[in-house]
Amino acid sequence: MLKLRILLLRDCLYFIILFISLVYFFIFTKIIKYESKYDGITEGAFKIVNINSKDYGIELILKGKEKVKAYYYLEDYEKELFFETYDIGDKVFISFQDTVIKNSTLENTFDYKKYLYNKRIYKVVSITDIKLIRKNKNIFYKLRDFLLDRTMLLKKSYPYVNSLLFGNNIISKSIKNTYQSNGISHLFAISGLHISLFVSLISFVLKKLKIKENKRYFIVILFLLFYMFLANFQVSLIRASVFNILIIINKVFYFNIKPTNVLILTLSIIIFINPFFIYDIGFQYSFLISSFLVISSNYINGFKGFFIKLLVVSFISFLVSLPISINNIHEVNFLSILLNLFYVPFLSYVILPLCLISYVFPFLDRILYIFILIMECSSKFFSNIKVFKVIFANMPFVLILIYYFLLFFKIKFSKKKYNFFIFLFIVFLYFRPFISSDYYLLIDVDQGDSSLLHISNKTIVIDTGGDYNDNTSYSLNKLIPYFKSKGIRKIDYLILTHGDNDHMGDAIDLVNNFKVEKVIFNCGEFNELEKELIKVLDKKKIKYYSCIKELNIDKNKLYFLNNKDYGNENDNSSIIYTKLNNHKFLFMGDAGIEVEEDLIKKYNLQDIDVLKVGHHGSKTSSSIEFINEINPKYSIISVGKNNRYGHPNKEVLASLKESKIYRTDEDGSIMFKIKNNKLKIKTCSP
Repeated sequence: MLKLRILLLRDCLYFIILFISLVYFFIFTKIIKYESKYDGITEGAFKIVNINSKDYGIELILKGKEKVKAYYYLEDYEKELFFETYDIGDKVFISFQDTVIKNSTLENTFDYKKYLYNKRIYKVVSITDIKLIRKNKNIFYKLRDFLLDRTMLLKKSYPYVNSLLFGNNIISKSIKNTYQSNGISHLFAISGLHISLFVSLISFVLKKLKIKENKRYFIVILFLLFYMFLANFQVSLIRASVFNILIIINKVFYFNIKPTNVLILTLSIIIFINPFFIYDIGFQYSFLISSFLVISSNYINGFKGFFIKLLVVSFISFLVSLPISINNIHEVNFLSILLNLFYVPFLSYVILPLCLISYVFPFLDRILYIFILIMECSSKFFSNIKVFKVIFANMPFVLILIYYFLLFFKIKFSKKKYNFFIFLFIVFLYFRPFISSDYYLLIDVDQGDSSLLHISNKTIVIDTGGDYNDNTSYSLNKLIPYFKSKGIRKIDYLILTHGDNDHMGDAIDLVNNFKVEKVIFNCGEFNELEKELIKVLDKKKIKYYSCIKELNIDKNKLYFLNNKDYGNENDNSSIIYTKLNNHKFLFMGDAGIEVEEDLIKKYNLQDIDVLKVGHHGSKTSSSIEFINEINPKYSIISVGKNNRYGHPNKEVLASLKESKIYRTDEDGSIMFKIKNNKLKIKTCSP
């Protein structure tokens, strides 16, 4: 034991372990490529690991040869029957069909396929039939089901009790968005805050029962292991539990391992458990913030007063979380430094203890709900304060490393000069987008149109896309996150080529959730969709114009070639021509063959470099005469995969064969950059 203690006091040991774990991480996440063992299979036996109720039916996590995510589409009355029949831990036999999950087709936006891959889920299926093989007889699963079912007794505060005690985050999306906007969403992940409360409570009770110290520690470790199982092994909880178990072992055996070395050992163990845990945002927040707080403990203790120390902790936590927030949310709320002064103690000393007490005594549900309402209403109020919210462009890995080195030196050596360097670095991050070059991007919005022109630090968006089924908002899910990730803080011109839903259906979402300076409509009368948007523009006092002839963008011009009213939305589409660094771009909207004939007569449009093909490649556009006249070098078609219209038409593809064709259904979003007077093309394939 003495030799072991001496060995564990050596710092080099932990760096060796960390190096080995990082090599392990690199091999298993970067070199080895995993494929599903269920490829080509349509049925199998599985154990139910998790069940969630959704609007469409049931979402399941199943465990067989590997983890599988499954969707089961049911009516509401069928869902009730399902929950009466099946529980977590049951073994079932299912028949299923593959569900195709695409990679993100727009960089810096949420990649669901990658998210599942990092969760070690390589197969997503739609269940066509399910049969019970065997009910769960495992006492631990039965106990977990019993404990989870008890949360249903709390009618009003059920989502918070379920989330804060068991890690099932079922708080409404709109409320979660306010927490994220205020920079406090990390408080709702089960981590060190929860573990500290539970460990303190258990230790206090055991001490009152006069149980010996070593036995108390043993019971606490057993609780942490069971709690990880109870909360479905959430990454942030595993991190906090492993750290606390190591601290207990360190204390029981008098190893005297430094806290920083315990952190290194915790990280290494997490990597060996599952190297993909590193990609979990909750883990990144939890581990980095707790690590820096441990490192800065002497610095924090140098301050006097509870609220002063809390402010210092809040400020350090904010600085540590900055790169994570920038690269995932693309926006930082500086007000969160002060908001945490209220929400951290409020959640720690009021909400969380009340959740625990109400879980034991459900009649206190209404009292807990009053405090939940206070938290929700205040969060909604603060989330509407925009002045402290700042958009930052994504940080490359090198800049993240530099930032954390600066922060580490500041905290470790308490040198005031590092304050200046950190401030200067954040200022640099803010202004970094202004040094970016011009580019044109056709955004994949399925069967619709949306393009982005970034010229002389001016942002022009042409169309927004729109989902006919109203199931999604491309503005909220794609356009705005992408704009923010590029450091775009406002749209100077939103150009809507015409009033069809697939071109402007998401315009209202964009205007309501992002700063837009001016909106430009096409020629012709406004339809109902355009009138609805105009009501919003008037309310927000956003200027709008229609049927213009040109736009001046610094030294560049956008020419609107179609100023005639053809009597229908498609042919009334704004047709935009511009020349950037001697490269010609032509955007055709949904204009048809008659309009193309008029363009040939009126303008000299020969040798177009980049053509945004009209009407998604429909046979009503892109006549052979027009294509031969403009002779495009690159033809871009915005089209949905397996769309019901059969776009793009085979004859159109044949007409465009002399050009290089890019399609959003096959190539995802397509970016053109002009560098040294040459077009550089980058795609983001599904």
